[in-house]
Formats: sequence, structure tokens, C-alpha cells
Amino acid sequence: MKLKFFNAGEIEHKAKATVHSSGKLGFSSDAIEFMNLSESKSIAFAKNEDDEDDPNLYAVVHESLKEGAFKISKAGDYFYVNTKNLFDVMGVDYKNTKVIYDLIKAEYEGGQIFKMLRREIKKKNKDMPT
Repeated sequence: MKLKFFNAGEIEHKAKATVHSSGKLGFSSDAIEFMNLSESKSIAFAKNEDDEDDPNLYAVVHESLKEGAFKISKAGDYFYVNTKNLFDVMGVDYKNTKVIYDLIKAEYEGGQIFKMLRREIKKKNKDMPT
């Protein structure tokens, strides 16, 4: 038997990215540190072609602005990526659903990637009386 022990320091975090109603993907302060984000970098997103039902995204952070990748922008202490068109093409209903991606590190083809585990919370309708 071969055991691989989990490192609590690698999995105990609250790194997440949230899709805003504008379609922008905003990163939590834990995610900024976890992914080592900066304005000089870019991020590329991928989907799992082997499983059409996989709602998760996969991301690679590039050390510079790379062609085909999304530029990482900053407003104050807040980092975000303008992903409106990406989520529109994917059919993500970010207007009526709060879409959150929990981030974990993973390995792919010998390099580090981030697996973005998707979860959704139905937004409350503000027009409905409670």
C-alpha cells in the first residue's frame, strides 16, 4: 500500500472566485494570495472536454500577458478578470444565480493548475415580498 498524506496548509483556505452580476470574476483576498495574482499576469481558463457534464473550470496563471489569456485587472485591493463574454458563451446564468468557484491546486501535464469547483446559490428575487 502507498499512502499520500494531505498537507493541511495546502487545503485549509478560503480561496474562491465569484462571478458578479456584471460577468466579471472577482477573487477573494485568500485567492489573490493562493494564486499569487498581480496586474502584470494573465489567466487562461479551460473546460474538461472529456466530460461535458463537468461544470468546473480549470485555470493557469501566466507570469505575463499571454495571447489568448485574460488580463488580470485591479481596482483598489480587489483583483478581477473581465469574463462576461466567457460566461455568456458558456451559458452561465450569473444574473439570477450566484456562481462561486472554490479553488484548489492540481497538477496537469507536469505543471500546476487551479481547479475551480463550481457551486451555485439561487439569488433571492428582490421584487417578491418576504
